[in-house]
Amino acid sequence: MLLLLFNDSVYSNVTNLTLSISLDNVLALNQQKTINGKVVDENGLPLPGASIIEQGTINGVVTDFDGDFSINVANQNSIIEISYIGYSTKFVKASEDFSKIKLQPDTTSLDEIVLIGYGSATRKDVTGSVASISEKNMNEGAVTSPLQLISGKAAGVNITQTGSEPGSTPSVRIRGISSLIGGNDPLVVVDGIQGNMDLLNQIPPSEITSIDILKDASATAVYGSRGAPGVIIVSTKKNRAGRSSVEYITSSSIDFIPKKLDMLNASQWWEQAQLVGVPASVNHGSNTDWYNILTKTGVTQNHTLAFGGGTDTFSYRASVTAILQDGVVLNSNNKKYIGRIQATQSAMDDKLKLTFNLNSGITETKSSVQNIGRAAFTSNLISNAYVMRPTDPVFNSDGSYYTDPNVFQYLNPYAVSQTVTNEGQYDNLFGSLKADLELTKGLTAGWFGSWRKTNSTNGFYLPAVSTSSYAIDQKGYANISTNKQNEKLMNMSLSYKNTFGDHNINVLALYEWQNQTYQGNYAQARGFINDIATYNALQLGDLSKVVPGDLSSYKNDRTLVSYLGRVNYSFLNRYLFTASLRRDGSSVFGANNKWGNFPSASVAWQLDRESFMKNQSIFDELKLRGGYGVTGNQQGLYPQNSISLVGGAGVTYFGGSQITNFNVTQNANADLRWETKKQTNIGVDFALLDRKLKGSIDVYTSTTDNLLFDYTVPQPPFPFGTIKANVGSILNEGIEIGLGYDVISSENTTLTLAGNVSFIKNEVLNLSGSINGVPLNTDYVSWGPNSYLIEGQPIGTFNILHHTGKDGVNSETVLDVDENGIIDQGNQSPDRLINGSALPTYTFAFNPTFQHKNIDVSMLWRGSGGNKIYNSLRSTLSYLENIGKSNVLESAIPLGLFNSKYGSDLWLEDGSFIRLENVTVGYNFNIENIKYIESVRLSLTGNNLLLITDYSGLDPELNLSGGNGFGGDNGIYPRTRSFSVGLNVKFK
Repeated sequence: MLLLLFNDSVYSNVTNLTLSISLDNVLALNQQKTINGKVVDENGLPLPGASIIEQGTINGVVTDFDGDFSINVANQNSIIEISYIGYSTKFVKASEDFSKIKLQPDTTSLDEIVLIGYGSATRKDVTGSVASISEKNMNEGAVTSPLQLISGKAAGVNITQTGSEPGSTPSVRIRGISSLIGGNDPLVVVDGIQGNMDLLNQIPPSEITSIDILKDASATAVYGSRGAPGVIIVSTKKNRAGRSSVEYITSSSIDFIPKKLDMLNASQWWEQAQLVGVPASVNHGSNTDWYNILTKTGVTQNHTLAFGGGTDTFSYRASVTAILQDGVVLNSNNKKYIGRIQATQSAMDDKLKLTFNLNSGITETKSSVQNIGRAAFTSNLISNAYVMRPTDPVFNSDGSYYTDPNVFQYLNPYAVSQTVTNEGQYDNLFGSLKADLELTKGLTAGWFGSWRKTNSTNGFYLPAVSTSSYAIDQKGYANISTNKQNEKLMNMSLSYKNTFGDHNINVLALYEWQNQTYQGNYAQARGFINDIATYNALQLGDLSKVVPGDLSSYKNDRTLVSYLGRVNYSFLNRYLFTASLRRDGSSVFGANNKWGNFPSASVAWQLDRESFMKNQSIFDELKLRGGYGVTGNQQGLYPQNSISLVGGAGVTYFGGSQITNFNVTQNANADLRWETKKQTNIGVDFALLDRKLKGSIDVYTSTTDNLLFDYTVPQPPFPFGTIKANVGSILNEGIEIGLGYDVISSENTTLTLAGNVSFIKNEVLNLSGSINGVPLNTDYVSWGPNSYLIEGQPIGTFNILHHTGKDGVNSETVLDVDENGIIDQGNQSPDRLINGSALPTYTFAFNPTFQHKNIDVSMLWRGSGGNKIYNSLRSTLSYLENIGKSNVLESAIPLGLFNSKYGSDLWLEDGSFIRLENVTVGYNFNIENIKYIESVRLSLTGNNLLLITDYSGLDPELNLSGGNGFGGDNGIYPRTRSFSVGLNVKFK
């Protein structure tokens, strides 16, 4: 004990003051403590650059490359604050264990950075409808397209994979289909570079760190006449300043076909063939499984080697990627090689920042033939395999490919797979430079320039030995095409950010110029004496057989000039307002409509920050959003679409000589303009139960006016039968809900259930109008097999005859609706009945994730419904009258339908499905004692593991791009099931 006696005037009223203090406490309070520790992320990986601060002081350090740190603090009772961007801050008493401090991701996401177009904002400041998917939330496996990373991850974003042809990519539709020929593909922006979906496919999936999707018009209006279908903004990986890194990412998968159609085998076929009177001469005695000999096990490999380094003012990252796909159909493969580099340089005391990107890729592809077959059945190679009789041999006795001269346009699909050349090479190069200079506090001038070039060469050769009747007749047929695209973009901007008391403002002014040049040529020849040179020597063909159309070339360009102004304003950090106005001038528009204005405005209210919400215990976060915007779509417009054109129309003889004839091929339209999409969005973002339950709900309505379409016009007064014009309207309305619930959230274990659902209603409002005083009445337009564009109905509505059975000779009968004794099969026939649409009315996804210490498991279920599919392939393979020249389905026997004159709803099926799309199990190895390795992750992934559907075809996910022909199934390249192993190694 320490006894202190005070005797001072200050204590004159105190005769004796005795203070008893533990000697150990005195020593502890005055003894400085040194703390050595390590900071890691939720997977146990080091976090370099994490901040370590003694609370209440300016004493602090940052972790080194390995996440280690050392700090001297006042004493053992000091509180240490440990923080890292994107992670929740942790407070630890100095006396506790610091050997491994694990930080967890910030589940509030309030400070998450979101790319909003020409800039970024924190999640809390976003007023529009924006979906953000970070790298840690993306799908894993042998991913070959960036869209596969985000499948099922965002409400209202429907990603559809039709078949698994190597090199094929999914289609994406944001909030449905809002255009007919104007295009429904979203605008893609990669690190500021703008382009179409091809640009997205030129980025290695392993090099993407985040994808932000702008869904409503208040968010996409900053892209003016290109923003109507939505915008996908991609941010690629960059190296962290002041550190070096080496990373190797690889995955390999085995791909196989999980389902095939049940066809008759040889004995079953011959039994049924005899019942319908097929002569014995048709039975050639073989037992050929045509499907089996055309397919095999596929293999997909991904390899990425990335490295980077730098100093405090300079950093770079470079990578080389190979994506190698060997398909499940013979001679179908795709090889993609991509090299890229990104560098950032700071100068002038960090007032100037320069960012450089360069990306180069080469793709080599061999494709399975997609359009080949008999006159009555043209489809891909696999569908042709189903048609083949199982008793037909593959080869003749002399080793040549078998063909049957008694069957019109007989085709041996195995011969096609072995002899046809169908290949291409695609080269692309794009780069950008961005410069940002801080002129004064809050005021920044920016300049951005990008240049993108793509070159493609496609060659096709169909030899006579392929057994194709056309190739036999022509003695071989070949063509080659080359296409070049040159895109340049430049913008200059001024931005101002500042805070004035309770007011925060961010203003952007921007000028942008874009130019795109397209050039290409095409040539074809026929009549080859041998097959040695394939398409590489067209001059070896019979030049006497050259006809108009065998040679062609083109070159055109388009220019877009834009002005953009945007204001982001917030008051008291809870009342948010955003407004923008973009003015576009485009060379592809008609002479009377070169310029267009695209305004937008949105507001948000952070209710949880209001005083009247302080005493409630329901909401941890609550934000209301509302917005309106006008965007455009010019995808369907090409250079010279607005002027009259003429083209070759065969040959004629004049004055004893043969001359080329010309006709008008396009009507002029000086009023041609962009489609206009007006959209209103109301949304709410919320978090409940101590932020365990988080979600958002959006309700929207959008109308596309000035609908681009090729409308039928009378001749005369028009010289050509159709004209591209802006007349009709389409309506889309929908609700989107996204939820996530943290069932378990502890330091070592997390379990999260996440999902989303979208409901959408589509309606063709109008397809009629007038142009130059001439009325247009374009309704009941065929838009697929028995589907139409009908005013008041969704796009692709089935207007179809109703199946009632079969007559005495087993021919199909249908309902005579008007009872006039005649079955009318015209487009507007009174005997047709409305029976659903090809468009799904809802989509959903469910994504549970689990993590315990070093192991993690994720799962993705996805599905859609409310649509129907016309199964044309099933129809073709179900008529018993064909059994003498082809095979039929097993189901055709109990159906007993000999033939039909109709396309009825007998072949119309429910397209709803639920798919277990992805299951991944990963393990992060503890490698603290390995000198040169920072982290190792091993993962196992299964894709397309389960499909629940009533659809009888191979797969219910078909082409929903919105173009003519969707909603029908005439056979697809098989959709595969795959199992992959992935490895990610980061080196020190």
